Amino acid sequence: MINITWLRTFCTLVEIGHFTHTAERLYMTQSGVSQHIRKLESQLEIDLLIRQGKQFSLTDAGEHLYREAEDILQRLSRLEQRIGDDPYNEGLVRIMSPGSVGLKLYPKLLTLQEQHPQLVIDYRFAPNTDIEQALSKHEIDIGFMTTISDDETVSCKPVAQEALLLVTPVTMMEPSWEALTKLGFIDHPDGAHHASLLLSANYPEFGHINDFIKKGFSNQIGMILEPVSRGLGFTVLPAHAVAAYPNPQLLKCHQLPVSVSETLYFAVRRQQVLPNRMQTVLNEVKKWL
Repeated sequence: MINITWLRTFCTLVEIGHFTHTAERLYMTQSGVSQHIRKLESQLEIDLLIRQGKQFSLTDAGEHLYREAEDILQRLSRLEQRIGDDPYNEGLVRIMSPGSVGLKLYPKLLTLQEQHPQLVIDYRFAPNTDIEQALSKHEIDIGFMTTISDDETVSCKPVAQEALLLVTPVTMMEPSWEALTKLGFIDHPDGAHHASLLLSANYPEFGHINDFIKKGFSNQIGMILEPVSRGLGFTVLPAHAVAAYPNPQLLKCHQLPVSVSETLYFAVRRQQVLPNRMQTVLNEVKKWL
């Protein structure tokens, strides 16, 4: 492989046409310039210069090398510049979060992208375990989780609290234990977990989610409240998911005596230094949460 330092010296010499002036340009000695040229010729096993006292001209090989090298060095220079650039509002940001907080954040991130079209948002909804795995495999840049990761390569910091809400059809005025038992439960992937947290804190009768008749299930965060709105059952969901439902007049969110919230954690790979574009996204997310 051609030594880039020797190649730069050669191209500078050709452009300036003088050994002494080339040495001054490159902050080298004249003998150092000559040494670089000899080493390059030795590496390529061909003469690049025809030396005539203090003057020189290029051989055919030297002419060819200069034309090729000029383009290579320009591309290397542009590459160095691009790598060194760290813009605040340009580039890809890959994010994963649970569905509820995703319903809150994704529309706002799209608005941010509209303001900065060179910013590209890749947003995926996923459970905590998938987010943890994606971070450890370098498949995403930023995760938001509702549990602290057990993976030693993943760092989690609390950023917000999200309330859990008991949601029933609008016709239910008082969510007594008897009324909930009669109505039945609309389940979802985190249904048992969320219901256990909220209901156990407010109903001494609660033992397990199986205390309720299961009246339906949906794994689509935007559709979980649809059967509730139609009077088919009740559910427990994080507040952002409830706020995103398009027909809130069909639902009743009940204020229970004991409020229960989930902690939302910001998760990245441990020791990761966030580029500016990711820091921009994180700063905006903190404002929205």
